[in-house]
Amino acid sequence: MATINQTAVSEFLLLGLTDDPALQSLIFSIFLSMYLITILGNLLIILAVSFDSHLHTPMYFFLSNLSLNDICLITSTVPKMLVNILRQDQSITYTGCLSQV
Repeated sequence: MATINQTAVSEFLLLGLTDDPALQSLIFSIFLSMYLITILGNLLIILAVSFDSHLHTPMYFFLSNLSLNDICLITSTVPKMLVNILRQDQSITYTGCLSQV
């Protein structure tokens, strides 16, 4: 009778874009600026739709919901990636991966 070895996965390894520290700071600044621009743009869309009475149509309501969904998606994934770039830690826990999904 053969025995089966089972191991539980507790964390995943994330392969980074580069190992060069100079490029990592450049990648960090690019992703941070894209993150901040995306948050600011989506907030401006939500504020414009909610404060302008001419934009209270279903199309703009759908657009503001998409902006809100984009904010929720981006705030659950990008900050973890930015922290991993700064700490040069290339692992994420199984529960952290599930929470981002």
